[in-house]
Amino acid sequence: MNLRKTYFILPNLFTLANVFCGFFALTRCAGDAHIDELYQAALAICFGFFFDLFDGRVARLTKTQSALGLQLDSLADVITFGAAPGMLVYKWGLSDFFGLWGIFVAFLFVAGGALRLARFNVLSQRPDTDGTKDRYFVGLPIPAASAVIVALVVVHYRVGSEYVAGQGAIATLVIVLAYLMISRVRFRSFKDLRLTKKTLGLVFLIGLSCLIIVMKLRASFIFIFLISCYLTLGLTEEVYRFAAEKRRKRREAKLAAGQPLDVDDEDSIDDEEEVLRELGADQ
Repeated sequence: MNLRKTYFILPNLFTLANVFCGFFALTRCAGDAHIDELYQAALAICFGFFFDLFDGRVARLTKTQSALGLQLDSLADVITFGAAPGMLVYKWGLSDFFGLWGIFVAFLFVAGGALRLARFNVLSQRPDTDGTKDRYFVGLPIPAASAVIVALVVVHYRVGSEYVAGQGAIATLVIVLAYLMISRVRFRSFKDLRLTKKTLGLVFLIGLSCLIIVMKLRASFIFIFLISCYLTLGLTEEVYRFAAEKRRKRREAKLAAGQPLDVDDEDSIDDEEEVLRELGADQ
């Protein structure tokens, strides 16, 4: 018996474990769930992060990547990072004030996640013409969106409700997360991360910030801090990309009209073109 032919089972087992985490989280949220059950659901989704992180790496390590694995992974993410966090945020932060309308708000999160995953599957089949497909996600990844909800529930359980916003703010946050998932905003995948002085300095700064958070607040806030940094990075790069593209189009319009370029425009051409390529502006 050739054991190598059975290697394809390994990444699928990780993916199915991810599905189990999502299903377990849903069972914890069912009925009149107490904060203890909601916290258990949040922890189950956290375990789902682990399995989702390693199923693709196991597939690449064993050279068992397949179209089946890609589709199964997306279906698992819809359950664990879409339906489960949607139910979690409804039971935790939307049901009391919004009632049935809270179901609709939570569904927006699930729908945004499903659309985001469907678009990811389509884009993954296209050739990488500019080398940016593996470096950036188009739209906020659904695990990152669900991490925001999970982090809030964990903080509520650990430190109490005084650090948690009202249900109106929670509903607004859910809608914003749903929009970011289906938007064209690009977020880094960090698949091209290399150990450089700049990277090590950034890691040191983040580690120091986490230490300060532990000393001044609670360890539970580290999760919120990290996901906030990720969101801020993606939105900041998108704003800079938008501004750089606008300046480039203005220069192109001047050249087309036969107008001379300003000194500032000429000095910034090379730098802006390099940054736009790095940020995947043409993707």
